[in-house]
Amino acid sequence: MRTYLVTGGAGFIGSNYIHYMFRKYDNEIRIINVDVLTYAGNLENLKDIENRENYTFVRADITDKEAIAKIFAENEIDRVVHFAAESHVDRSIKNPEVFVKTNVLGTAVMLNCAKAAWELPDGSFKEGKKFLHVSTDEVYGSLEDDGTYFYETTPYAPHSPYSASKASSDMLVKAYIDTYHFPANITNCSNNYGPYQFPEKLIPLIINNALHGKKLPVYGDGKNVRDWLYVDDHAKAIDMVQENGRLGETYNVGGHNEKQNIEIINIIIDTLLEMLPADDPRRALVSKDLITYVEDRKGHDRRYAIAPDKIKAEIGWEPETMFKEGIKKTIAWYFEHEDWMKNVTSGDYQKYYEDMYQNR
Repeated sequence: MRTYLVTGGAGFIGSNYIHYMFRKYDNEIRIINVDVLTYAGNLENLKDIENRENYTFVRADITDKEAIAKIFAENEIDRVVHFAAESHVDRSIKNPEVFVKTNVLGTAVMLNCAKAAWELPDGSFKEGKKFLHVSTDEVYGSLEDDGTYFYETTPYAPHSPYSASKASSDMLVKAYIDTYHFPANITNCSNNYGPYQFPEKLIPLIINNALHGKKLPVYGDGKNVRDWLYVDDHAKAIDMVQENGRLGETYNVGGHNEKQNIEIINIIIDTLLEMLPADDPRRALVSKDLITYVEDRKGHDRRYAIAPDKIKAEIGWEPETMFKEGIKKTIAWYFEHEDWMKNVTSGDYQKYYEDMYQNR
C-alpha cells in the first residue's frame, strides 16, 4: 500500500485532494494528513473520512523539524504532496513574516526531512519516492490585457509578500532538484474554487454575503482578471503529475476560465437567483445593489492567465469543469452545508478543535 504524506490537508485544496484520492483509490492507498490547524484548517472538511483505517491525522507545524522527522521515521512515506502554506494576499500585506516562516522555512523542513528519509548512501534516492510542491500562478507576477499567458518558462516576478514567499519556496525545490537530483515536481495553479473554501476568498465570500444581504466588496474597478480552476480538476492534475510527470519538471495547471472579478460577482448573483426556490426568503436579499467598490489592494496584479499546454501534452490532463457548471456545483454545495459555513464564519470550529487538543 502506497503511503502519501499530505501537508495542509485540512485546508481547502488539501481536503478536496484527500477526498479525490480516496474516491479514486479507496483502500489501495494510505494518507497521513499533517496540518497545524490555523484559521484556514478545518477538520470538519474531512469528517466523513476521519475514521478510515487508511487515514491518519497528525497535528503538527511544518516548521517543526522534530515533528516532521518523526513522521518520516515512523512511516515509510512514498509520496509527499505539499499544500501547507499561508495563502491570503491581504493577510500577507499585514504580516509578511508569518508567510516567510510557513512558506519558505516550512518548505525547507519538508525537503530536508524527505531527503534524509529517502536518500541512499551513494546519494541517489529510493525508487518510487516523489515530492510534489503545490504552488501558484501568482509567482509569475501580472499580465497585460493582451492575450498573453504564463508558461513554465515565464520569469518569476512576484508582487505581494505572499507570492514572494511562494516564489522563494519554489526556488528551494528547484535547488534541491538541481543540487541533489531530488525526486520532485512543482505545480503552479490558477485560482481554485469549490467546496470547503474559507469565506475570506472571493467566491465563498460573495456567496455568503449575498445570501445575507451584506455588501459585496470589489477591489478597485473590478476588472482584475483571474483564471478559475475547479478544485476537483486541480486534484486530478496533482495525481496525474505524481503518477506520470517527469521528475524535476514544473507543470502549470490552469482552468481556461478567465474572468474579471466583477464578472464573477454578477455570475454568482445571477446563479443564486436562478437556483433559489421562488419561496425562499433569501431571494429578496440577493441583489446587485449590494456591489460596493472599495480601495484597491496594494500591489494588486491586473491579470493572471495560465497556459496548461505542457501538462496536456506530456500527461494528458486538461480542465473538465467550465465555470458555469463549476459555480453551480459550488453554490449547491454551500446550500447543502449551511452549518459548515456558520461554524466557519463564527469561528466555532477553531474553539472546538482547540479544546479537543488541549484535553488530550
